[in-house]
Amino acid sequence: MLTLDLENFVVEFEAGSLKTVGTPDTSATVKLYHLDSVEARAFGDERVKVAAEDGEGNTVEMALAPEDLRSLAADLRDLDLDDEWPTVE
Repeated sequence: MLTLDLENFVVEFEAGSLKTVGTPDTSATVKLYHLDSVEARAFGDERVKVAAEDGEGNTVEMALAPEDLRSLAADLRDLDLDDEWPTVE
């Protein structure tokens, strides 16, 4: 399931193309639930692309800088994985 929340976001469709025409203070939040796959791969010279996909074909990709990747890895290590978490096989 994909949810998309757009604020102050205006687009223009013309001749098959999409153009952002809104103010520069636009923002968006995207949430993807019930993932079928998550993968990471090198992206460019320094970044890592993390891609997640659900069973309906929705995909979210993030290109993370090294410091963001280290921060995410630390957050994952700090999680308290107790008996209530599903077993990863």
